[in-house]
Amino acid sequence: MTPPELKYDANGLLTVVIQHATSGQVLMVGFANQEAVRRTLDTGKAWFFSRARQSLWLKGETSGNELHVQGIRADCDGDALVYLCHPAGPTCHTGEPSCFFEHLDGRDPGETSGEAASMLWSAIQSRKAEADTSTSYVARLLAQGVDRIAKKIGEEAGEVIIAAKNADRAEVAHEVADLWFHTYLLLAQQGMTPEDVWEELRSRRH
Repeated sequence: MTPPELKYDANGLLTVVIQHATSGQVLMVGFANQEAVRRTLDTGKAWFFSRARQSLWLKGETSGNELHVQGIRADCDGDALVYLCHPAGPTCHTGEPSCFFEHLDGRDPGETSGEAASMLWSAIQSRKAEADTSTSYVARLLAQGVDRIAKKIGEEAGEVIIAAKNADRAEVAHEVADLWFHTYLLLAQQGMTPEDVWEELRSRRH
């Protein structure tokens, strides 16, 4: 689909959903007219149209919390868009990462799997930056270097195999979690990110 094929409503607007390009978390919803879409495509930053002010606005223009657009998807009817973004700070004006942090009827299903993985990575990066080896297992292991982390990965891989041989589903889940956790640590130690692995896996589809 191309920009001229998009279908705007009677007010010249269409709905735009902002989704985190890595975790898949929905960050906000806004509206865009043709000019906002054009500026988004031209600049790689999320532009919107304010219905209240009847004017264009760039997300983060005053706060600095811009949305860096990695890709744009259109729905089957061409009357709504999804901006896949990397946020440069909290998206919500309240300081929350996402505008969608309230739960109707108190029902909280918890984070999605993608959000959980992103939160784990963020926690590891935070512990790495703090480098408090006295209280943080992550910081302590990172300080011990690649040999120690690699040894832990070898140990955890062996425990995954044992759990699988025992056909213990709960234990397999527990041990695979340990293995994934320590592979995340290895990526952090190597100055890499999970996205490096996803890029490699994407390349194997062809």
